[in-house]
Amino acid sequence: MDYREVEGAREYVARLDHGVGWRSQIEAFADEEGIDAAFFVGLGAVQDATLLFYDQEVQEYYDIEFDEPFEVVPAVGNVSWLEGERFAHTHMTLSREDGSVVAGHLDEATTFAGELYVREFDTKLDREHDETTDLDLWPL
Repeated sequence: MDYREVEGAREYVARLDHGVGWRSQIEAFADEEGIDAAFFVGLGAVQDATLLFYDQEVQEYYDIEFDEPFEVVPAVGNVSWLEGERFAHTHMTLSREDGSVVAGHLDEATTFAGELYVREFDTKLDREHDETTDLDLWPL
């Protein structure tokens, strides 16, 4: 395992805007505040979602689209840099009315309501291609 110690910096609470993309709002917020690395957790509801599943054998993402309302229970993720832009790497668990859930790597979802806690780290994290997994990971 690779690791490094980081110091916590600023902390935020935020309410996401209704009708706007969940992940894109986090990325825009990180841009506005100059956040180069952070951890976040969120809850709320979305009106639709596209989740991604990474097939480890084929080393490709497959998208799964849902056009229905969900409760977000929860969303967790981090902010870092990917290909010169801030990227909100987000995993989301979504609950249906009957209590069943779907989950995965969030591509995008339309926010119905959302609340976030964000903790910035006093460092910059740039994702780099990892040959073993074919993913863009933190080089620590």
